[in-house]
Amino acid sequence: MTPSPDPIEAVSQRLDDFFMAQRVATAEMGHEAELIVEAGVAAVSGGKRLRARFCIAGWRAVAEAAGPAAELADDLLAAAAALEIFHAAALVHDDIIDNSDTRRGRPSAHRALEAAHRAAGWTGDPEAFGRAGAVLLGDLLVAWSDDLLEAGIASSASSRASAARAQYALMRRDVTIGQFLDVAEESAFRTEPDDRHASRALRVASLKSARYSIQQPLLIGAALAGADDAQLAALGAFGHPVGMAFQLRDDILGVFGDAAVTGKPSGDDLREGKRTVLVAFARESLPAGPRALVDELIGDPSLDDVQIAALQRTIRDTGALDRVETLISDFAREADRALSGARLGHAAVGELRDLARAATTRSA
Repeated sequence: MTPSPDPIEAVSQRLDDFFMAQRVATAEMGHEAELIVEAGVAAVSGGKRLRARFCIAGWRAVAEAAGPAAELADDLLAAAAALEIFHAAALVHDDIIDNSDTRRGRPSAHRALEAAHRAAGWTGDPEAFGRAGAVLLGDLLVAWSDDLLEAGIASSASSRASAARAQYALMRRDVTIGQFLDVAEESAFRTEPDDRHASRALRVASLKSARYSIQQPLLIGAALAGADDAQLAALGAFGHPVGMAFQLRDDILGVFGDAAVTGKPSGDDLREGKRTVLVAFARESLPAGPRALVDELIGDPSLDDVQIAALQRTIRDTGALDRVETLISDFAREADRALSGARLGHAAVGELRDLARAATTRSA
């Protein structure tokens, strides 16, 4: 057991220890191997550690229901750290798919590798190198997340390790399919009736974000604490609507967020052609002509600030922004109800509610 007055600090230390081991393991592979290892370390740095926080909160909710609060177990810290590495992998691949130049106010992984190619004076196309390198970096991060999880749960009770492993595997499958559905939606939306766009966007939000960002981390932590079926059901019923509200807030920030706070240009989701619930609601309220114009503009990477402002104004004027805010509030209330009467630690339930508020009312 590892004493941990600050759980996220403990997770960060676990990540530092893991990365140091990777540096040692690849030290004799040459400076090119060092480049991808350090790119992986950079990809995991920063962020809110949201998935780690929910994983730990899920563990505490179950552990505290069984008795006095325990110190954080080593297998839990490993799982929480593994989730952060997997999240970094998803972001690296997501930025390639979306052609995003920045992440958290810094160059995205493929742009950083592109710059490293240029700085080294290598031959060939720096942009192609950056994209290829980032694909492999994302794959390496997925492998690292598996390595850390498996090492961490090796000494866990077999039933708990098996349950956590199953939740982790489900999360990986869901988010990968959700990412593909997100990509497909940008191409297939014109073939679907307008009144189905919002439900299809909600399907993507569930698979790509809600389950993997909130629900599955909660359930992985709970599984490592030995949760029973009722506890898993309560945490799952809480986690999914929180995750949906989290993604809907992300959709709003992707259109209206302050670049100085989010680390990405304002309106970036519009340039990338994201077919979110926010966009679907706006389209539903527009006549055919203005709707066609919106469809023509969304997804154009060359949109200037004036065009972005015009699209933002259109979305507001249709009432779409208000509808999404209402939906976020509805999901938040659904999540809160799911915890009522659940056999979970009282203090941990308070922490879960605090995390839910932070996830759904954030500005970045």
